[in-house]
Amino acid sequence: MNPRLTRRAAIGGLAGLAAAGLGCARRDPGKDYVRFWSFGREGEVAVELIQDFLAEHPHIDVEVQKLPLISLHEKLLTAYAGDTLPDMCQLGNTWISEFVALDALEPLDGLVKTSGVVTRTDYFDGIYDSNLVDAALYGVPWYVDTRLLFYRRDLLKQAGFDAPPRSWDEWTQMMAAIKAMVGRDRYAALLPINEYEPLLVLALQLPDEVLRDGGRFGNFRGADFRRALGYYDQIFKREWAPRMSNTQISNVWDEFGHGLFSFYISGPWNIAEFKKRLPPQLQDQWMTAPMPGPNGPGVSSAGGSSLVIFRSSPVKQAAWQLIEYLSRPETQQRFYQLTGDMPARRSAWQLPELARSPYANAFHQQLDRVRSPPKVPEWERIGVEMRLAAERVVQNQRSIDQAVTDLDRIVDDILEKRRWMLDRRRPT
Repeated sequence: MNPRLTRRAAIGGLAGLAAAGLGCARRDPGKDYVRFWSFGREGEVAVELIQDFLAEHPHIDVEVQKLPLISLHEKLLTAYAGDTLPDMCQLGNTWISEFVALDALEPLDGLVKTSGVVTRTDYFDGIYDSNLVDAALYGVPWYVDTRLLFYRRDLLKQAGFDAPPRSWDEWTQMMAAIKAMVGRDRYAALLPINEYEPLLVLALQLPDEVLRDGGRFGNFRGADFRRALGYYDQIFKREWAPRMSNTQISNVWDEFGHGLFSFYISGPWNIAEFKKRLPPQLQDQWMTAPMPGPNGPGVSSAGGSSLVIFRSSPVKQAAWQLIEYLSRPETQQRFYQLTGDMPARRSAWQLPELARSPYANAFHQQLDRVRSPPKVPEWERIGVEMRLAAERVVQNQRSIDQAVTDLDRIVDDILEKRRWMLDRRRPT
């Protein structure tokens, strides 16, 4: 198992944070009382979905606390330090390894093994894998997320292409042709330089891990990451993409409609946004496509949110019953209809509006080719450093050699405590 951080270390890292406050509800002593933390629109919808669960389980009460996403991570760490964690929570996939390291999450393998609802084979492999740490399961995927291409069909056709790219070579040809067609003040693609996800997707498409030796060291000087960063940098050097952050663009959807760019790497939430924000005459002129890879159809990042149970919960069985209910294919279909969040279960994709959607179809294809980012608690910090390194390359402040050398050094420093703990781990 991964080494566990001590509660004292977590408290030390949270100096100055206020304790998370919870509203108190009147409790029936004859019922199990499940506290469930969620965020954003998902939390609002969870309250609606749970009504049927409560009718099926009169011996269980559920309190859903809706938290802003921007503060959820901080509140969870504060609650951990103060022994006030909820019973279960909606947790981003990339946070799971951090809370496993804190020894805060309940392993779910035994519960899944005896479940008649949560069926391993009904989940997308890469998404399910993102919930595994050292081969143990700590979360059940609730909804899925990945990134792929949104593109202008009309501009691509005007440039001489009838289908989206399937490989880096094809994408290169298309971006060059579009740039030649649209001229100096417009571009082929938008890759906001304040986002690390597009570069991460390119790196995940190559075999090497971005961290080596079991997540002990950075592997950014390796040939595969250099190749990914080189391809990413080429897009800017050839002026196929502007050196802009998304905050420098007044409105991504309007600029996509105006033809400022033809390719945009984004997630499923933008399907609804493009449908809503693009004018009627452009509604048939955009589409989604799986990511092109180095030598053919490529992988993308495994994202989304999962449902977890905290070790400190005194009502784990009741919390698991709620997870099973929220994991039913029909519940996931209803969840999609209310939120637009894509189901984690393959069987839920049989919903007619999903099966017929040409925009969702590309995501369905991509979800069979996803790969989890590194499963280390420090990943969020490492992702930020990767973005900064790439931005320096794009802005001609560092060469690729200098950037990856600096990045490995910084990441190795970030991972120093992880190495220390792994090296002193005692077999159990």
